Amino acid sequence: MKSMDLQPVPGIPALRMDEYLVITDLHIGVESHLRSKGFHLVSRTDNMYDRIIEAAGNISGKLIVLGDVKDSVPESSRQEYKEIPVFFDRLLEHFDSIDVVRGNHDTNIEEFLPGRVNIRPASGMKVFDVGLVHGHTWPSKTVMDCETLVMGHDHPAVMFRDNIGSQSSEPCWVRGHFKEGAHDDRYDKLPETFIIVPAFNRMLGGSPVNVIGEELLGPIMGGDLIDIDNASVHLLDGICLGKRSDLMVKGKDRSRWKNNNERDRPSNRS
Repeated sequence: MKSMDLQPVPGIPALRMDEYLVITDLHIGVESHLRSKGFHLVSRTDNMYDRIIEAAGNISGKLIVLGDVKDSVPESSRQEYKEIPVFFDRLLEHFDSIDVVRGNHDTNIEEFLPGRVNIRPASGMKVFDVGLVHGHTWPSKTVMDCETLVMGHDHPAVMFRDNIGSQSSEPCWVRGHFKEGAHDDRYDKLPETFIIVPAFNRMLGGSPVNVIGEELLGPIMGGDLIDIDNASVHLLDGICLGKRSDLMVKGKDRSRWKNNNERDRPSNRS
């Protein structure tokens, strides 16, 4: 079986696999969701298109989107109906083929995508020795019978916290191994390694993977099959920060607000 060369694109949350380009979590229409909460933002869908073309470079090969093309669930916004078909029509002018693996936000995604786009089930797809899945549900046996499992869904970021408690986060890649001797009755074989791809839409921010007490999402990342503590964390520019276990930080300290709420709570004493 052909062995794929998996390389992140420097500065862009996209993964090159030979003639394939892999991205995840576009969440087209997130601006409409934010607008409903009082934030007035212009659409950045055209910007995402430009970044995809930049990541592809001179390779007009194959594009794989690992789910969450759209943002709204269970309904859909006018922005999604307007922008998603045009977005993929433009991408089909550049790529020979496009595959979309269904994500948890992709309800009725068939209504939005041109007929030439291949829609794959939520259980994923396989390209030679690489399994590809969104990550919100269990992959199929075929997908798990691979060397490397590539996932989205978690919107991985790394949190930094200084000595005075200021916090910031940056999108990151997470690469690691499945635990030696790990077993699951669903599968005859488990992958050797895994990669979590950062969300392509920068409007989403990210979910820190290194906060003490906060678990990752999905049955694979949130389960006990992977050695997440020894997974390596990489920034988009390629800098390796080291093992996740060495990067753990405390989350937001809400104790002050908790104490205030307890202090202000009316007494039950008569």
